[in-house]
Amino acid sequence: MKPCPQCSSPYGYFLSEELYACPECGHEWNPNELIEEQEGKLVVKDANGNLLQDGDSVIVIKNLPVKGASGPVKAGTKVKNIRLTEGDHNIDCKIDGFGAMALKSEFVRKA
Repeated sequence: MKPCPQCSSPYGYFLSEELYACPECGHEWNPNELIEEQEGKLVVKDANGNLLQDGDSVIVIKNLPVKGASGPVKAGTKVKNIRLTEGDHNIDCKIDGFGAMALKSEFVRKA
């Protein structure tokens, strides 16, 4: 059993070859990919599990409310030339009509 990297539950269990799952949050992960993260390499994945890199284009998959704006960032909005950062909001970008902002990688998919 391995602890879940997402919710820190100690009940992660072996699912298949090189794949573990968490019964509490449903997260699935490959422990070999976590080793890359621990070596100082920033690993950011989109909502589908695809690796993101600086300069990629992504598409917003859900309407995202923006404080101080008249409306949300609509689902389907394409965001070009992203920059990856560490932290909760791990994507820095510019969105037409909204300006510079930070997004969470769980609300985008690779274009």
